[in-house]
Amino acid sequence: MRRPEQALTVHIADSLAGLEVTELRSATRIADVGAGSGFPGLALAVALPRARVDLIESTARKCAVIERLAASAGIGNARAVPARAEEWAVADGREAYQAATVRAVAALPVLAEYAAPLLAEGGVLVAWKGARDEAEECSGDAAARILGLGPGRVKRVTPFEGAHSRHLHVFTKIARTPDRFPRRPGVAAKRPLA
Repeated sequence: MRRPEQALTVHIADSLAGLEVTELRSATRIADVGAGSGFPGLALAVALPRARVDLIESTARKCAVIERLAASAGIGNARAVPARAEEWAVADGREAYQAATVRAVAALPVLAEYAAPLLAEGGVLVAWKGARDEAEECSGDAAARILGLGPGRVKRVTPFEGAHSRHLHVFTKIARTPDRFPRRPGVAAKRPLA
């Protein structure tokens, strides 16, 4: 993106594409895993004022940006959580959320391991991805089975004019995640489950 307003429009529109997932739209506790500079979490917090959105981000500098953005925009239902997803899932975040969102973070097996321990049964993981990759989807489904998630369903979205190859991967939590998950910080990315 060459123009800031164009980048802003694209990021917001892409974030709001998640609202096409009914379970995300109705969630009252949402974890945005690997929140970065706040997308999709901040956009979803504005769109879903009755939901509490925790933007989980391990980098303190990015958390400070999220807090400043939320304060200056008057977004009272969002907060930055300065922790790694694995750490938060063994503390206050375990099974505390009805939905977890992840955008531009990692491959599906890794995302499933980050999010599954955070979700209550019946909750959903919504992962923003680009072009479909059959091998990644198969390994994502294999990891999901281990973690208490059902097989993924894929929804093609066109959040803005000219968008192509945009997909939401949705996994529903159907059973409790085994206590051995999450593994130590960094292990999921180094040694994915599938």
